[in-house]
Amino acid sequence: MELYMFIAYAVVGGLLALALTASTAFSLQRNEQIVASMRKVQVPDSWLPRLATLKAAGAIGLTAGLWIAPLGVAAAAGVTLYFIGAVISHLRVKDYELAPAAVLTVLAAAALALRILA
Repeated sequence: MELYMFIAYAVVGGLLALALTASTAFSLQRNEQIVASMRKVQVPDSWLPRLATLKAAGAIGLTAGLWIAPLGVAAAAGVTLYFIGAVISHLRVKDYELAPAAVLTVLAAAALALRILA
């Protein structure tokens, strides 16, 4: 059973790490869609590099979590909290286009549960 949980974590965590890596790159490149979305939820432009760093750390932690379980748990917990914050930010400004943040929250929570169980 643990092997199946580990394989599931590897798949979910890997996909989440890829999404975080892409989001990091787009944030650092100041992609128009990312910048517009951040402005919509009233995130200052000066926060983009910091938020990109958090996403990069999450991606690295999820990947390293394949070998170091506590690091995977910590990374998945951090990413889950990050995206809960993103959902709250959207709701705070009454922006209901929050599907990407909500989906990533669910994926991060799944990665957390799977890593704990593996």
